[in-house]
Amino acid sequence: MKLKYRVVERLRSKYSVTNLCSILEVSRSGYYCWRNRVNKPAKDQWLIELIAECQNLSKQTYGYGRVQLWLERCKKVHVNRKAIIRIMRKMDLLAQIRQRRPYTNYTQSIHKYPNLLNRAFLQPDKNRFWVTDITYIPVAGKMFYLCTVMDLCGKMVLAYRIGDDMTASLVTDTVRDALQKEKVTDGLALHSDQGSQYTSQAYFDLSQEYHFSPSMSSPGCPYDNAAMENFFGTLKTECLYRTRFSSRQELEQLIDEYIYFYNFERITLNNGLTPNEIRSKAA
Repeated sequence: MKLKYRVVERLRSKYSVTNLCSILEVSRSGYYCWRNRVNKPAKDQWLIELIAECQNLSKQTYGYGRVQLWLERCKKVHVNRKAIIRIMRKMDLLAQIRQRRPYTNYTQSIHKYPNLLNRAFLQPDKNRFWVTDITYIPVAGKMFYLCTVMDLCGKMVLAYRIGDDMTASLVTDTVRDALQKEKVTDGLALHSDQGSQYTSQAYFDLSQEYHFSPSMSSPGCPYDNAAMENFFGTLKTECLYRTRFSSRQELEQLIDEYIYFYNFERITLNNGLTPNEIRSKAA
């Protein structure tokens, strides 16, 4: 029946609807009822458009929880989560599933440090506990390495560098960037895994120069630095895994854009604020 109605719709500009319906043996009333239904906007169209806008701004990285928070925060509307999930599934607007990289246990060490953090990942004060780590990123057959420093207050990224090698200088340069930006004096602890870059003499010398206390995870225990591991997982899933890079320049540009989004625009699920807003409210 719908096929016949479509034929009438296609030919109605050339022939009368009455004659077409008679030839195709359908009723005029049935055709007009079908036409009204087809031309009527879907009842959820307004919500589809808002969710599509949200996912466009977040580069389709938000799950239904963050979409709900975004709708309440940016559009001042409250929508049931079941409705959000239904539309996200229907319109292919779901976020991607995260993948995790395997943990690497480093055995070389010059300097070892106690675990001062002890998995206290929720820090109310800024510049008290930072975390740092390195992850690898393959680009066009070449491996690059991203070193990042994050303040656990708000989980805000303070500094990051991309290097060709996993050297101690990549770490010390990144940490120095963060220290000079924040102008931290005393009372800062900087947590890492037991990678050779963090047990090096250069890293020890930097800690003495800037008076921060190095802190280290237990051997073979990635959960001790879970905040940093989680950020890298988010970065790769929401950004890096979705793009094929042909050059280091493209990689650097995308990471710059994503970290700005992560710090200043990406909503945190537990309170609906961005990392920068959480940190700005802290002492």
